[in-house]
Parts: sequence; structure tokens; C-alpha cells
Amino acid sequence: MARKSETTSTRAKDAPARDKRNPDGTKKPGRIKQMVEVYKYTQEIDRTTAPMMLGALAIAILLGVLISWLVFNSPWYGIFIGVGFGVLAAMLILARKAERAAFARIKGQPGAALAAMQSIRRGWNVYEEPVQVDPRSQKMVFRAAGRAGIALVAEDETGPSMKLLEKERRSIRRVLQHEGVPIHQIIVGDGEGQVPLHKLPTHMTRMKRVLTKEESSQVNKRLAALHRSIRQSVPKGVDPMRARPNRKAMRGR
Repeated sequence: MARKSETTSTRAKDAPARDKRNPDGTKKPGRIKQMVEVYKYTQEIDRTTAPMMLGALAIAILLGVLISWLVFNSPWYGIFIGVGFGVLAAMLILARKAERAAFARIKGQPGAALAAMQSIRRGWNVYEEPVQVDPRSQKMVFRAAGRAGIALVAEDETGPSMKLLEKERRSIRRVLQHEGVPIHQIIVGDGEGQVPLHKLPTHMTRMKRVLTKEESSQVNKRLAALHRSIRQSVPKGVDPMRARPNRKAMRGR
């Protein structure tokens, strides 16, 4: 029994150490190191990150010193308070810049809109696969459902993308019997009437809620009938991209 308890205690001690390692066995970086890496990554893409962080820190210290001088007739309290609020403001700026830098790096790549949609924390049920795909142009349409209705997202305004949006809209209308469910067609881009990639999560989060929780649940159940995997549309054991004709059969042998 003593050996068993020793083994159990040893495993309990080793558990926190294992949690600090990546799946490949390498040690996870600490919080400070992670923040430094995020800062370097963001600064490479957006050179205004460091000036804005330093500016926020300086403004917070100046305001703190001014308020402290007027209230307590001493600047020292304001320095400490200003440093605290300045660091907080700088971290908020870094977080916002890092998010935009991440979106800027994946901008223009297939599936970038889905990555942006998946960053929405709540309010939308985002489907993990495209609901419509054009095999020739590789254009895709993504879908999400929530209390604001149904959102169909295309990654550009080209002809194939617009056809896919309309095709999916008609498919949804055939399944949904409730005419009061709005279908929002969103085009990702920088043009007029389009939504920039980094603003897509905010744009969808701010949509007005028109459905109750029960109605939203019913919509999700009906949309489940339309949710089909792209892989399931290809016959098993057949890859159309690698198919080759049987030359012997063509010769009649």
C-alpha cells in the first residue's frame, strides 16, 4: 500500500509539470515571453504599435501627475497611478493591434472569413465547413445562425461567390417555413457596402437580435438538414482530382 501511495503522489507532483509542456514535449513559454513574442509579431506587421503603446503610457502618467498635483499637492501619487493605468492601456492597444495583425496575415487566403467568424465568442453558431463551394474557382460561402437570424458570408464579390450566396439563400428558404427569419448576406472586402475582415466579428456581434432562444434553436435544427460535409459529396474511394482514364478499356481490350 505504501508503494501505491508513493506512486500516486509522484504522479500528482508530475502532473503540473506535464501541463506546462506542449504536446510535442517542449516546454511552454511563460506569460511574459508570450507577450514579448506577440509584441514582436505585431510590431513587424504594424509599426505604429510601439509608438501608440508608449504614447498611452505617457499620457496616463501626465494625467495622473496633474490630477495628483491638484488634489494632493504632490505628483508622486499620480506617477504610480498613471503607470498602472498606462500599462493597462498599452496592453489593450497591443491586444487590439495583435488581433488586426493576425487578420492582416490571413487576409486574401481561402477560409479567412471562417477564421474571423470562429473568433466570435457567443451569439452565433458558426458552421465549421463551407456550406457552398464552387469546384472551379474554389470560392466558398460560410454560414452562421443565431438570434440575429442567419448570416451567409462570402469572401469576395465575384460572380461565382454571388451565385453561391443566392443558391444557399434559396436552399435555406425551402427549409425554413418561418418568413420572419432574416438572412444576412455579408461580403468580406474593403469596397463600398463590404465588411473588412478584421471588422467581421464586431459587425456580426452588433446585429440586432430578432429571434427568441426557442426560435433560434428551431432554426438551427432545420439548418442541420442542409449542413452537409463537402467530403460526403465525393464518392468514396474516388478522388476526381487524380482520376485517370483506363486506356486499355478505351482500346477495347
